[in-house]
Amino acid sequence: MSEKSITIKVDLETFNKIKEAYSSFMIPSSGDYVDFVSEYNGTRITGYSSTKSKRSVIFKGKTAKEEAEKWSVTLLDNSKSKKEELHYVDIDEQIGSDEVGVGDYLLPMIVVAAYLPKFKFSRLHELGVTDSKKLTDKKILEIAPLLIKEFEYSKLTLPNSKYNEMILKGENLNSLKAKMHNRALYNLHKKYIDVIAIYVDQFVSEDKYYSYLNDKNEPVVKGISFKTKGESRFPSVALASCIARYFFLLEKKALEEKYGLEFPSGAGKKVDEFKKVLLKKVGQEEYDKLVKKNFKNYSSK
Repeated sequence: MSEKSITIKVDLETFNKIKEAYSSFMIPSSGDYVDFVSEYNGTRITGYSSTKSKRSVIFKGKTAKEEAEKWSVTLLDNSKSKKEELHYVDIDEQIGSDEVGVGDYLLPMIVVAAYLPKFKFSRLHELGVTDSKKLTDKKILEIAPLLIKEFEYSKLTLPNSKYNEMILKGENLNSLKAKMHNRALYNLHKKYIDVIAIYVDQFVSEDKYYSYLNDKNEPVVKGISFKTKGESRFPSVALASCIARYFFLLEKKALEEKYGLEFPSGAGKKVDEFKKVLLKKVGQEEYDKLVKKNFKNYSSK
């Protein structure tokens, strides 16, 4: 049986990302316009450059399709069959991260990065893991205790009191998210240094993301693939989103038990009504530690 061979056309930016992703697996190469050759997971990846704006990358081998689909949305969309029922782009070994609490006035931001070995993908399918927003709280509380026992993850929680402190120092919502994602990803990647597939549910451009990582003392994870709707494309991001939401629900429960009140999510009308009750019960000083003070809810009557 002949080996599969798939050619994709990419722009220079994507070409350089592919080259960097497989840089640890490069082998000596020669030939007209050959920029690099790497061998990874049973597939040879050859990058061709020319004076044209578009570059070509050829994937040849037993996992050619799987590797090519990591870099070509068109290839994925035109595929005649989706081999996994959840329609993921990549089901090989990977690390992914996601966050919750970003739009919540009363609850903290939580970022989780999760490591997914290839042999455990079927376990996610078995448990019904998908984008956490598509799962009920009951389902999350049912499956997440199993997930945190069976999968490696890194969790970062930013209490609203600390959030307010960082905002006063000049940070913004996206810069905080970028720093938290980077640290959570680093915590896992240093344990699984050979993993080249790292995914983040995109919330800003790649350049902007890395511009936020301006602390010289903080290690930076490179080679990330940023995609919108990442939890629907990559199982590691879906896994991270489920774990993050689980801890978010635990934070909510802890607040409710402490204050004897039902804390609403989000930043809508219910929150505006609730904040008056909360403020009256705990006082201004305590209230200021519990909320994100740069939200409109804080100044609205």
